[in-house]
Amino acid sequence: MVTETRSPEETYALGEKIGKAARPGQIYTLTGDLGVGKTVFTQGVAAGLGITEPVSSPTFTIVQVYEEGRLPFYHFDVYRIGDIEEMEEIGYDDYFFGDGICLIEWAELIEEILPENIISITIEKDLTQGFDYRKITVKGL
Repeated sequence: MVTETRSPEETYALGEKIGKAARPGQIYTLTGDLGVGKTVFTQGVAAGLGITEPVSSPTFTIVQVYEEGRLPFYHFDVYRIGDIEEMEEIGYDDYFFGDGICLIEWAELIEEILPENIISITIEKDLTQGFDYRKITVKGL
């Protein structure tokens, strides 16, 4: 599925739609350059799950847990992971195989530990289409 958005609000709305449809155990990988809108998309997913607390990228904590929604939401940012052992130290498998959903930014850095059935989301800019234009590709849904 490929969707084009032309504003942060549309990117948020797509994330919200995915959050509303999310099922326990799903793992989403989120790929895109810095400043492409990964956090806005993630905030939409959280809203779709019924999470009202502020959502920001867990760059320094690796994982942020939100439990107030209809499903637990585990938001990973593995950009600063130096070694897969760091994922083992935080008990990633409890999150990956738990009752909530996982959304993993920069997941290409931990490919070797990702389960097979992931949902891959890529967000791309194309400045020739406008500053707020985003092409969002979802595979595996």
